[in-house]
Amino acid sequence: MNAHDGMYIDGRWTPASGGDTIAVVNPADEQVIAHVPAGTAEDVDAAVRAARAALPGWAATPPAGRAALIAALRDRLAARKDEIAATVTAELGAPEQFAQQVHVGLPIAVAGSYAELAAAYGFEERIGNSTVFHEPVGVVGAITPWNYPLHQIVAKVAPALAAGCTVVLKPAEDTPLTARLFAEAVHEAGLPAGVFNLVTGLGPVAGQALAAHEGVDLVSFTGSTAVGRQIGATAGAAVKRVALELGGKSANVILPSADLAKAVAVGIANVMNNSGQTCSAWTRMLVHADRYEEAVELARAAVAKYPAGDRVGPLVSAKQRERVRGYIAKGVEEGARLVAGGAEAPLEQGYYVAPTVFADVDPGMTIAQEEIFGPVVSLIRYEDEDDALRIANGTVYGLAGAVWAGDEAEAVAFARRMDTGQVDINGGRFNPLAPFGGYKQSGVGRELGPHGLSEYLQTKSLQF
Repeated sequence: MNAHDGMYIDGRWTPASGGDTIAVVNPADEQVIAHVPAGTAEDVDAAVRAARAALPGWAATPPAGRAALIAALRDRLAARKDEIAATVTAELGAPEQFAQQVHVGLPIAVAGSYAELAAAYGFEERIGNSTVFHEPVGVVGAITPWNYPLHQIVAKVAPALAAGCTVVLKPAEDTPLTARLFAEAVHEAGLPAGVFNLVTGLGPVAGQALAAHEGVDLVSFTGSTAVGRQIGATAGAAVKRVALELGGKSANVILPSADLAKAVAVGIANVMNNSGQTCSAWTRMLVHADRYEEAVELARAAVAKYPAGDRVGPLVSAKQRERVRGYIAKGVEEGARLVAGGAEAPLEQGYYVAPTVFADVDPGMTIAQEEIFGPVVSLIRYEDEDDALRIANGTVYGLAGAVWAGDEAEAVAFARRMDTGQVDINGGRFNPLAPFGGYKQSGVGRELGPHGLSEYLQTKSLQF
């Protein structure tokens, strides 16, 4: 793993303004593997000024030219996929195969999709006697989380570049090494200086400085709803655009006609992937009363296939581990039945939490209402479809979900009634072109595909 002492600003690695650093810890063995600079408002200001200076030239670059450079970036990421995957494993703790296939393979595909979209998107259209132009918003401040360190960067940076915007990225302090590799790939791809800039640092310092900077035209943030509120308030006070992808408490609704064994097995896998650290994970499994105990036994058997330290990696930090263990203890305290796992540490070393399944979970319990962000599944009983819908929609979140039924039309009819942004039907496959984002307190705006590109555009109409 290569690390740099500075920030990537205006096309080169430059010294940080201060001497403070952030330790990067391997969550599997709790050892420090690197240090990165803790950026200040001064570093952010330098990066924003570089992005602002580069904006006119990049915005004026023909879409085909932008597309070619995004494709070159995709190719550089693909060429370094093994190094990136190893870095994700080291700083996040993701199992090697999952790191290769999802943490690296997925964002490479997303980058490729934006190379194609940039070349084909209709940046100009005729409406009656008007010509409407879709122009870049300007300088984007991108603040990304640690749970999918490369994917979240690509999901913001690639559409922003395709739109003609320039970017300042502030990655999560837990996983900054992947962001540095991304910056190296940007440099190798030949993007003009200042089009992409990287500042590492703490959220309350560098992140807040970026969100509040008067030279930033749009803030794109992925993370907790609590921090999203703060960023939204900061951006709103400055009347600047904001895109927020926030928390989730997604429902996995298994209708009576569904293949119960498949629905439970896929549902458990969905949560165990990435150690439950996925905002769209289906952490609430809703099962009809007549098949509930059968589902409990199926869940018990399914989760046994995901031992901690093998298919389930550690949580990202000691803080996150204690947070999740606290939720497990709260579930027991509030009367949920512990089917598998528990709050006790499954391994002597590393930030591991035992894959956990609760039964007899009341929809109003803390573990059924709040985002846990760990390998914890709650099984909830329902009496009929209206009851299932009430439970599915009964949180402040609305990011994702799943519906299973013997008939696809039945599943679709239920999904259309759910207050959520994305629903998988009978285990539907991921689509990098489909819009991703939430209802209610799960966020504002969409990522991926043409809808994700449009977040970084503003319209101008000429009348003739």
